[in-house]
Amino acid sequence: MNDIEIGDVKARYAESLMNTFGPPKLVLMRGEGAHVWDDAGKQYLDLLGGIAVNSLGHAHPALVDAVTTQMQRLGHVSNFFATEPQVRLAERLLELLGATGQGKVFFANSGAEANEAALKLTRRTGRTHIVATEGAFHGRTMGALALTAKAAYREPFEPLPGNVTFVAYGDPAALADAVTDRTAAVILEPLQGEAGVVAPPLRYLQQAREITAEHGALLWLDEIQTGVGRTGTWFAHQSPAVAAPQDTLADIVTLAKGLAGGFPIGACIATGEAADLLQPGNHGTTFGGNPVAAAAALAVLDTIEKEGLLEHVTALGHHVRDGLAADDRVTEVRGAGLLIGLDLSEALSAEVTAVALEAGFIINNPTPERIRLAPPLVLTQPEADSFLAAWPGILDAAYETAL
Repeated sequence: MNDIEIGDVKARYAESLMNTFGPPKLVLMRGEGAHVWDDAGKQYLDLLGGIAVNSLGHAHPALVDAVTTQMQRLGHVSNFFATEPQVRLAERLLELLGATGQGKVFFANSGAEANEAALKLTRRTGRTHIVATEGAFHGRTMGALALTAKAAYREPFEPLPGNVTFVAYGDPAALADAVTDRTAAVILEPLQGEAGVVAPPLRYLQQAREITAEHGALLWLDEIQTGVGRTGTWFAHQSPAVAAPQDTLADIVTLAKGLAGGFPIGACIATGEAADLLQPGNHGTTFGGNPVAAAAALAVLDTIEKEGLLEHVTALGHHVRDGLAADDRVTEVRGAGLLIGLDLSEALSAEVTAVALEAGFIINNPTPERIRLAPPLVLTQPEADSFLAAWPGILDAAYETAL
């Protein structure tokens, strides 16, 4: 593509795309590993990973090869037919969850779609009441939005599917008060990503399992942002940094984002009796579970395993969190593995993010005082150290400009 063809992409964007995201910060042209380059040739260290999507970074050979090979073999068939990659991926996810022989999978194209499938599944219990949490984000489709707490997201589209009660996140007493014998399910994120990587007390998920079991309700874990090795374990609820060990499976686990490393996919995994609640005619999808998406996801899972990325993510996450916390303008650092959130001493996250971008680092500000990092799992320690070395100067510039 020459300069004339590139033109003013930002202006063309504004003229041709709906204004759902606001003006784009950059026009990105290519990526490799944990780096991307813009249309001016400037290089950036991507510490957001497409919001926890690019598990293997950009242009990873294993992912490129898997998608190319599968597309050359068989790109798409309807769900009237089965393909081997789809079945193998479902088996693999059940194995990683510890649910082989105890669960089944529905494949979709995104996290919101995975949550929509799960919401419909809960309705098949004959109950309609859902308990969700304050600070939660579960998607922007109408059903998923009904479970998302933020008023600014919800109110323009009300009335939403009803009978949802929001309780304080991490508060087992509030959860116990809200769940009744009419509750279909409790939906929880093991770590609240969009809220700024908020962690509950270690026994919270175990207590949620006990509360739901007492009332015959389903426990639904939204692992869309936290799953697939992001926290140093295959699922965040398996991480000792996130939850106390528990023997009982969740009834529903939803996945997306990092599962296929950038190729669109979502998964709704159900276990036990919940696995058979959706029957023919209850739900469907045209593209969900297509063989190319399944091949991409299998390549991600294989690479995480072969390259020892779970151990790498755990160790590097500790290193990065310690480095960030060393500055006294950071009042708290949270998270597990390479899903990291921090609080600033002032509500300057937008300014910090802008200065970081100018310095060549892509980070995210989910709230006015919080920064979120969700880099590729292949991020190296030297790359992380380059950011940690620049971090005090980024804070200096943002604070001096704003205060």
